[in-house]
Amino acid sequence: MNKITKNAQHWISNKLFRGFLWAINQLPYDQRLHLSGLVASRIISPLTGTRRRIRNNLALVMPELPKAKSQQIVRGVPYHMGRTLIEFYSPIEFSKRIHKLKFSGAGLAAIEQAQSEGRGVMLITGHIGNYEAINAAFVGKGYQIGGLYKRMSNPYFNEHYVAAMAAIGEPLFERSRRGMAAMVRYLRSGGMVGLILDQRMNDAPVLKFMGKPARTAVSAAEMALKYNSLIVPCYAIRDAQGAFEISIEEPLEHTTPEIMTQKLNDSLEAQVRANPEQWMWTHNRWKNAGNQTLDD
Repeated sequence: MNKITKNAQHWISNKLFRGFLWAINQLPYDQRLHLSGLVASRIISPLTGTRRRIRNNLALVMPELPKAKSQQIVRGVPYHMGRTLIEFYSPIEFSKRIHKLKFSGAGLAAIEQAQSEGRGVMLITGHIGNYEAINAAFVGKGYQIGGLYKRMSNPYFNEHYVAAMAAIGEPLFERSRRGMAAMVRYLRSGGMVGLILDQRMNDAPVLKFMGKPARTAVSAAEMALKYNSLIVPCYAIRDAQGAFEISIEEPLEHTTPEIMTQKLNDSLEAQVRANPEQWMWTHNRWKNAGNQTLDD
């Protein structure tokens, strides 16, 4: 495919997506969230093979699930992802609701102390619930959180994607050499940054997640050790009414990158097992981990 053809495809797909966003944003907030969830679950998911990928991952790491529960998760995951997408693209309404939420968990006091001392804080989460709710909740309490993002391959998508993130909270750092350097400076100056742990990195060490080998980057723990930053697992989990509970766990003890990262994996695993429909089962989290053996 030549560059002109690819650019045309990017332009067309972006126009279609922007048209969908415009149309669905004419609805009241709660209705647009529900409708986007239904579209993702009942139309997009069957067409794209998403259900098959979810089903395969569930069979790999949770084979004991009854068939009915497995089917519930297969339908529920894309529904949740569809809602999350429109929350992301409804930053004003989304932020207004999230700003009112209270935190739970034992980690908030440690974060407040670290910030008062000018010590950097790393908030670690995964693709569960809606991680942007963590950002919005802290912004609502007067904090700033630096976010790390990966530039999208479609440049037209990337423009409104970054704008939507910025509307929820800034600063933002692109996943590039320059962006990483800026994020490190921000962290060293006492800032808070939010990072997502559960993306597969093919050259990362093999640790354990959901009882199976999974390549997991230890770079967050390495940065915490190098710059003496607090590292805190945190989650925004959707409740039955569609609101969120923002859970801030205790900071990790500084030990080794592998031990700390395994604890982060264990923390996320507990959330996934408790809320399986809210985790992004659509990606190949356990791919390329080989036939590695793991100690219990």
